[in-house]
Amino acid sequence: MTTKIASKDIKEKIIIALDVKNQAEVLKILACLPEARIFKVGLELFTAEGPAVIELVRNHGRLVFLDLKFHDIPNTVAGAVRAAVRHGVSMLTLHTSGGKEMMSRAMEAAREESEKSNLKMPLLLGVTILTSLKDKDLNEIGYSSGSQAQVLRLAQLAWQAGLKAVVCSPQEIELLRTELGPELKIITPGIRPVWAEAQDQKRIMTPAEALIKGADYMVIGRPITQAVSPAEAFARVVEELETTIKDTQ
Repeated sequence: MTTKIASKDIKEKIIIALDVKNQAEVLKILACLPEARIFKVGLELFTAEGPAVIELVRNHGRLVFLDLKFHDIPNTVAGAVRAAVRHGVSMLTLHTSGGKEMMSRAMEAAREESEKSNLKMPLLLGVTILTSLKDKDLNEIGYSSGSQAQVLRLAQLAWQAGLKAVVCSPQEIELLRTELGPELKIITPGIRPVWAEAQDQKRIMTPAEALIKGADYMVIGRPITQAVSPAEAFARVVEELETTIKDTQ
């Protein structure tokens, strides 16, 4: 199954992962990638620099994808989501394995805080199964089903809780599109251009393949940020995606 690809600014489909340790390195990446729109702030960077790094990225006119994968009791997660909304993030993640109530409360908190603060409500993303995990790893931690079945189960739970977006590996895109339809937003890490190494992620795919299967956003980090010329690497990915769109129309 392939998904019809909308003709829009393809650069907005690429989320740059800020897999760096401090604000100085963030500034270098922002300067090197003037065409990139969305930047992911993950656990290591946020722990090192705190909310100031969100402000830094936003002050440079970019959107922040806060990837802290909230997973706690519903009340605690709701409070964390409210704080994230006040920081002006555009996207944030929570673990679907936290359960339906946790996700529902997170959605409610995001909606209420956005209205209260007069800010745009961020897109809440339900993280299914990490791309670093294979079926063997899932068995070791107690899951009886394989990655595809588990991803589908968790994505369905997120949808029932009111979330309109999930994070999954590229291998599950077609499955979720078939079962949950076109309205679901799919964000996928594990994206590696053919000219890049796989590194620590196992369930991976090229940008063109992910786009054809129906990914709405794709997270790409080191293949771009650690390239000799990040701007050229970014342009290469954009060109690959634009060519893919032309070939499918």
